[in-house]
Amino acid sequence: MTWLLNSPQQNLPMILAENGFDVWLANTRGTRFCRHHVSLQPSQSEFWDWSWDELVSYDLPAVFDFVFNHTAQKIHYIGHSLGTLIGLASFSEGHQEDQLKSAAFLSPVAYLTHMKTALGVVAARAFVGEITTLFGVAEFNPKGQQASIFLKALCNYPGVDCYDLVTAITGKNCCLNASTVDLFLQNEPQSTATKNMVHLAQTVRDGVIAKYNYGRPDYNLMHYGEARPPIYNISNIPKDLPIFISYGGQDALSDVEDVGQLLDNLKYHDVNKLSIQYIKDYAHADFIMGVNAKDIVYNQVVSFFKNQQ
Repeated sequence: MTWLLNSPQQNLPMILAENGFDVWLANTRGTRFCRHHVSLQPSQSEFWDWSWDELVSYDLPAVFDFVFNHTAQKIHYIGHSLGTLIGLASFSEGHQEDQLKSAAFLSPVAYLTHMKTALGVVAARAFVGEITTLFGVAEFNPKGQQASIFLKALCNYPGVDCYDLVTAITGKNCCLNASTVDLFLQNEPQSTATKNMVHLAQTVRDGVIAKYNYGRPDYNLMHYGEARPPIYNISNIPKDLPIFISYGGQDALSDVEDVGQLLDNLKYHDVNKLSIQYIKDYAHADFIMGVNAKDIVYNQVVSFFKNQQ
């Protein structure tokens, strides 16, 4: 949904399709397009027993298999925000090596230690393990009653201004159209697992990209065979994979310092295979809804992909 908020002339999937690419859009489990399961219902807590680890290990590989089996062609991957985190982590584990042609990461979220969004920082502190018992629910629906109460409490913290929710979450976007923002707020944000929110909060607090921390050494031992969750080693991404990274100077979620740490992980990457774009005025939502994103970002993505043909 997020990719299609701008008009057909201005959104990336349509621009890619106009340029002759076969475009497939994936959904994250838990959203309104993705609430089916072979045996479980969304009303059951087991349905929500996952974090972005499962998106990395199961969902993204399944999407790649599906597309690859239909097209028999290697795939260009594009991720924004959480889509970059699961792409980076998944490719570092070698899941899609034989099916991946190149990757574009817009507003990449990997390290989150320097995240400056006031609401995000407060939420990360609040989203510790006990949040699940606080809610007694496994689904985190941002528009549901429990989440609204939680959000209101966060909005009362000093320095958190929730009057403009998009800015409170993403930073000061430069180039949004008011009607597109309205459309965004009608459709987003969608439901996710509370466990996923806890995992993202751990990523903020611990300063590493690691698997879900069960909070007790014995629980981690049971799941991973070690007392601490294993780290995703981003520098394991194949050195010859063509990568395009575009990030913004005003982005409060994908902060410049954190992107710097990500780039440091890629310092041994083949220099001819790594393209980096920095846009001083851009914040997190500009990459998907910016009125000038076509001219500034999407045309670059199209050129990058065409260079890999």
